[in-house]
Amino acid sequence: MAVFPAFPEGQIEALARVLGECGSGTDVSRVLHDRCMADDSGESTKWRRLYSIFLDCQRRDGCANRVVDFIQSFLIPSRFVGRIHEFEQRRLELNTILAFSGLEYGKDGKFRHCNAVQTLDEAEQRVQTLRAKFQGRRIHPEVLKYCRAELLQDNYFHAVFEASKGLAQRIREMSGIHTDGAALVDRVFSIERPVVAFNTLQTETEKSEHKGFASLLKGCFAAVRNPLAHEPKVLWQGEDDAADYLSLISLLHRKLDECVLTGLA
Repeated sequence: MAVFPAFPEGQIEALARVLGECGSGTDVSRVLHDRCMADDSGESTKWRRLYSIFLDCQRRDGCANRVVDFIQSFLIPSRFVGRIHEFEQRRLELNTILAFSGLEYGKDGKFRHCNAVQTLDEAEQRVQTLRAKFQGRRIHPEVLKYCRAELLQDNYFHAVFEASKGLAQRIREMSGIHTDGAALVDRVFSIERPVVAFNTLQTETEKSEHKGFASLLKGCFAAVRNPLAHEPKVLWQGEDDAADYLSLISLLHRKLDECVLTGLA
């Protein structure tokens, strides 16, 4: 494990208060025992126990590694099966605190470095942004497969870029055609000899639907991938549109779920 600098005392108290609400006293004792963290606090209140133990560990170790290890063990995602909203609420509360030290606790139960914030407003804004943008949206697993790390870091610029690249990669894997962009779509979804079809292509309506979704794919690559690939991040104004872009890519993945191979490759 990398060395994590010791947390200031105020952060330790804030972390202890949040973690004290994440389980019973028995849960706290079990994880402390599993992580070989001695409880000499003499306290009975959960958060006060953790506050004392964390401070003692940092004084002994000169770093926050055992505090970080406790959080990962205590707030492990599998403990919250069936309670995803509780897990997310606690995770976001922790991240508001951790943001001051340039750390973030991800949905996968792992810590990542991020740019440290200076004010409480910045910290709260950072942890709320992702939830607010994607609330109520169905993001296809294939989207997350290619840009989960970027989303966890609130890196929307590269999340959209990686998701669009993943969309092209999925078409290549489905079809066995190894071109890219518009050329890939034209070859794979040709109306005359399609390698992959969105439907049976038996009626004019089905042919129109097929051509429409092929055009959406080409438009996605033209509007998302190409500008992002050639434009510096600092000039990109697409953060507020990222949720819509990823929803579009999710729609296209769902349509690909229903596609069939024609055997015309």
